[in-house]
Amino acid sequence: MNVVSSKFLLINPFMEGGPLFMSLILICLLLSLFFIIKGFLSLKTNEALSSKMIKLTVDSSLLGLVLGFLGSVIGLITAFDSIQSMGNVDPNIFAGGLKVSLLTATFGLFSFVVARVGILVLRSAIKK
Repeated sequence: MNVVSSKFLLINPFMEGGPLFMSLILICLLLSLFFIIKGFLSLKTNEALSSKMIKLTVDSSLLGLVLGFLGSVIGLITAFDSIQSMGNVDPNIFAGGLKVSLLTATFGLFSFVVARVGILVLRSAIKK
């Protein structure tokens, strides 16, 4: 696999899922990673700041998860509206619409899981 095809593997689902919601979820993921890293960096000097970073990570990861499901529901509503206006629809078109609507939920779940793993590791480091 060359660089061009691997680039499209990442960009194409991002654009298919809707740039607005996928960008918001990406921002939540990046914020979560920032808070986790800042929590680890302040672990030895300021344990209270590390605990605050855990709380901020929890909030940003939950926001990413909820935004993913909100994007999915809006995508499903849009897909069903287009199906209703078209009448009989080819099952391939319907399956493609479902796939696109689930991309935001999948990315939201991914960002949530990544943040939760970071939270678990940071909490275990604080308790030591």
